[in-house]
Amino acid sequence: MSGDLLLFLALLLIAEVLGTIGGFGSSMIVMPLALLFLPFDQALGLTALFHVFSNGAKMLLFRQGISKRLIIWLGVPAVIAVIIGAELTVFLNQQVLSLVLGILLVVLGVGLLVRSTWKVQATNRNAAVGGVISGLIAGLAGTGGAIRGITLTAFDLEKMAFVSTSAWIDMGVDLSRSVVYTSHDFLTKAILIYLPTIAIASFTRS
Repeated sequence: MSGDLLLFLALLLIAEVLGTIGGFGSSMIVMPLALLFLPFDQALGLTALFHVFSNGAKMLLFRQGISKRLIIWLGVPAVIAVIIGAELTVFLNQQVLSLVLGILLVVLGVGLLVRSTWKVQATNRNAAVGGVISGLIAGLAGTGGAIRGITLTAFDLEKMAFVSTSAWIDMGVDLSRSVVYTSHDFLTKAILIYLPTIAIASFTRS
């Protein structure tokens, strides 16, 4: 394994741990991290694949207490929106998408600092809105987990139910956008060499 791959693996592990401890999801760190190594479109593809592996590991480990209500009201809108967002990336300039990502990271970062003052009501409508917003952002910029997490938190799920429900929804989102990115050749041979690395990082962290 080359020095760059070793460094990338180490950084992915750190990103996963920080995202989990911080409660905001690792996508806010993984996407900017991937941009240090790859162009924006390839970084989108790699980030999506990384989370497919990560969510797969969570689904194997946490299989109890899945909320079917939230799978329908949050998960389905998120999957539809992420497909739309991923398709839109083909028509947008990568510099524009990088700017969008930067703005989103700043807004989400500030939002997470003051989120203790937020109170999202646990309604089906809010679940659907959170799903649409998070899915669209994930498709366009590769990071939407924080918004999905905030939406899920409103429903006061037991810890195991929260993790398992989140994993199933996230898998639908990340697998869907991976398919779209693949259809537009975002996942190149340069990405495939990272597959063993991201698999190790995902399952080691889990």
